[in-house]
Amino acid sequence: MINDKKIAVVVPCYNEEKQIASVINTMPEFVDFIIVVDDASTDKTYEIIKDIASKNKKITFLHHKNNSGVGSAISTGYKTALEIGADVTAVMAGDGQMDPADLYNVAIPIISGTADYCKGNRFFYLKGIERIPRYRLLGNFILSAFTKIVSGYWHISDTQCGYTAISKEALNNIDISKIYPRYGCPNDILTKLNIADMRVIEVPVNPLYDVGETSKMKIPRVIFPITMLLIKLFFYRMFQKYIFKTGHPLVLAYAVSGLLFIISLIINIYIIIKLIITGEIPKAALITTGFTLIISIQLLITAFMMDFDYNKNLFIKTKSSTKPINNEDKTTST
Repeated sequence: MINDKKIAVVVPCYNEEKQIASVINTMPEFVDFIIVVDDASTDKTYEIIKDIASKNKKITFLHHKNNSGVGSAISTGYKTALEIGADVTAVMAGDGQMDPADLYNVAIPIISGTADYCKGNRFFYLKGIERIPRYRLLGNFILSAFTKIVSGYWHISDTQCGYTAISKEALNNIDISKIYPRYGCPNDILTKLNIADMRVIEVPVNPLYDVGETSKMKIPRVIFPITMLLIKLFFYRMFQKYIFKTGHPLVLAYAVSGLLFIISLIINIYIIIKLIITGEIPKAALITTGFTLIISIQLLITAFMMDFDYNKNLFIKTKSSTKPINNEDKTTST
């Protein structure tokens, strides 16, 4: 407990027999509830957690009969955190890639009321980028760029980091039962938070790799599902936030931009066919496609700017005080 706030940590895990004991046993003392969710592991993860839970009263052990995905495990943990009365709920993966020493800094913006949701940012950490495997880094940059557009949180630069903390109020303002069940859940949660007008902050966290973890994500398998998810989330946010709630004109800017882009694409196809058949490029069509494409890009940029401006009040700047804090600086109570 910190400042009379009850703190829970959700630990989703799947086949983490090598790391799960260390994750649980190194949990900071100020944590009141440790909610471990085993997502139908096929190794000895279940037995290890069960043994530790029998000796640690802080642990609530939950087990999925069928493998449902990391998002589903987090959703289960969030529901339990609300039921047991946690004021702040963090998420720490069971693979040991999240430094327990960072938990205080991740939780304190929520405890203090500065933000409703805090995400760890591995890029902000000193030489953090150098520690992340290159293939993961590239994928993270691409997903983060698209998630800015999809979620409306233009200031979030490490959208895929799963080290997070959320307030009770924020959990009560999003439908946690419908969190995307598999990889892509961070993007889904951010979008839901934006629709609910929740404030989000990022703090530096130490990325831990080569600690014995095994990546469960198969990139070729998740590219298409996550792409489709991002498209779905974008239109969902546009409808919920800018049509249903406010009637904001940026929707019109997006719509006209998209329409003009499609028109330009059709004209370009016509030009290519005409060139193949006659060997000539129709000048009128070329001028028209250039004009529609330019206007489409201008409207798209305008929509981006309007979205950024509308959501800037949800952007909480990271203060220099988010550097690691010594134990004696932590205000705790029991």
